[in-house]
Amino acid sequence: MSDSSFAVDELSVEVHPSEAEAGRAAAGFTAATVNAAVRARGAARVVMATGNSQLAFVRALADVDIPWDRVTVFHMDEYIGIDDQHPASFRRWIREQLAVPFQPAHVEYIRPDQDDPERECRRYEELLRSAPLDLTCMGIGENGHLAFNEPGVADFADERWTRVIELTPESRGQQVGEGHFPDVGAVPPTAISVTIPGLLSASVVQVVVPERRKAAAVARALGGPVDNTCPASILQRHAHARLFLDESSASLVTLG
Repeated sequence: MSDSSFAVDELSVEVHPSEAEAGRAAAGFTAATVNAAVRARGAARVVMATGNSQLAFVRALADVDIPWDRVTVFHMDEYIGIDDQHPASFRRWIREQLAVPFQPAHVEYIRPDQDDPERECRRYEELLRSAPLDLTCMGIGENGHLAFNEPGVADFADERWTRVIELTPESRGQQVGEGHFPDVGAVPPTAISVTIPGLLSASVVQVVVPERRKAAAVARALGGPVDNTCPASILQRHAHARLFLDESSASLVTLG
């Protein structure tokens, strides 16, 4: 399935031979999308995922031409109960992997430790809705979640764009497996997350999912019914989304 592309319903899918090659392809796609937005409106607004699965893509951004001085960056989730210096903080990840090396015009951070979480949800939602979002760059969780919109509770028609989310044991276990926490008990049980309608409100949606540990979630997202038992399945119905896989993450996909 290497060097291939196909569609699942409305979703465009690319499979690349390696994680690095998928990351480079995604970086090129991001550059084209951001530059088109800047040409059209003079600026771009981008929602960025964090985490190990996004590192190859984000590092490849150094090799493409993006006018970062015209870009506002948002992120899509943050734990409640840790500050922005914690090693697992998504704010810290955005700062170290994007803000410092690329110097975007603005970075808007979710700040659950500085305010009432519900008030912070409203504040961040207002920022997201204040102008069009041009691009969402995200991944898929091992249990099929998008951001922290969890199986069984994710709402594809949510009127809200940010919510307080209770993390599933699977999501908390993933964070331990990725080395961010020493054990499940150390993982905060709640987070603020951009909802699925908020994520998919962007003009273009880019999804980067490498690694064998994501293969079952990818197969379910592409081959199963569209329902919230696998939140990522909603991508099948997004006409302006593109999914970047490597051979490992695509290894369980069967179509037809």
